[in-house]
Amino acid sequence: MYRFSLATADLVALPSGALHWPAQNLLVVSDLHFGKAERLARRGGALLPPFETRETLSRLDADLNATAARRVICLGDSFDDLATAEALHEADQLWLTTLMAGRDWIWIEGNHDAGPTRIGGSHCAELLVGGLAFRHIASAQTPEISGHYHPKARIAGQTRRCFLIDAARVVLPAYGTYTGGLYADDPALTALMSAQALAVLIGKTTLPMPMPR
Repeated sequence: MYRFSLATADLVALPSGALHWPAQNLLVVSDLHFGKAERLARRGGALLPPFETRETLSRLDADLNATAARRVICLGDSFDDLATAEALHEADQLWLTTLMAGRDWIWIEGNHDAGPTRIGGSHCAELLVGGLAFRHIASAQTPEISGHYHPKARIAGQTRRCFLIDAARVVLPAYGTYTGGLYADDPALTALMSAQALAVLIGKTTLPMPMPR
């Protein structure tokens, strides 16, 4: 894990791609993209093994157990589209609602979905907690925590998902199993992040490095 501060908040980037804010008892995840395999099959795309939702739920379950977080913010694109929320397998829906039980669960609106209203939780376009703004896509209003871009970086011939962190914002990696990504040296990200930004690679461990440019 990688510990850092944003404004006055002491945060922890977890190897899974989740962000933990211990003082707020809060876990943040972005771009779960539940149901991507179903959406691709429905639209005549690639046929992928339909187990990504369960794998994502398994990591989320483990992170919630490890952090004992009582509040969860999902930073948008939680479902691959609105229809996938309706098509969620019964066992997966039960698992998700079990994780939500007894927790303050907040769905932030994404560009793929507006949040699964039938599953429960609260819904908003963005949220302010302890002076930090939580939204799907980064804006000029900081300090903020966002997702959307699915950042990733190369190291030693391998590509790993990563957090992007500077003094004004954090961009979370995609948490969902079947998600692509945008390399950190893409102009959309180098224009967004400061010259001092870090890329914190995730996987079995976290690895901070200067953000590639």
